[in-house]
Amino acid sequence: MKITRKRGLKEVKIEHNRALFWIIIVLLIALGIVVCMIIRKPWLDNSIKVGECGSDNDCVLASCCHAVNCVASANAPVCDGIMCSQECQPETLDCLQGSCKCIDNKCEAVLA
Repeated sequence: MKITRKRGLKEVKIEHNRALFWIIIVLLIALGIVVCMIIRKPWLDNSIKVGECGSDNDCVLASCCHAVNCVASANAPVCDGIMCSQECQPETLDCLQGSCKCIDNKCEAVLA
């Protein structure tokens, strides 16, 4: 924006930079479109969400030792270097006492 006053004129003339104005408008519209795309997340609608499963193979033990719950493989614990006792604990998934199953798209522990 440029403000000028010429000699002999009683008023001030304001000149706008129309090109800059339209660039700002286009950028605001583009920003609005990006925000709408992020809010809707259409690319996630048909995929399996984190914490959910599509088959029994998508589920793993929720803890490294003596697990009682199951989680989706995307949320699997990191068990590198973890030492567990070699005893079978009651009401756990130890020693094939149960397994992880995908029930209604949720990973659940099923005791045998």
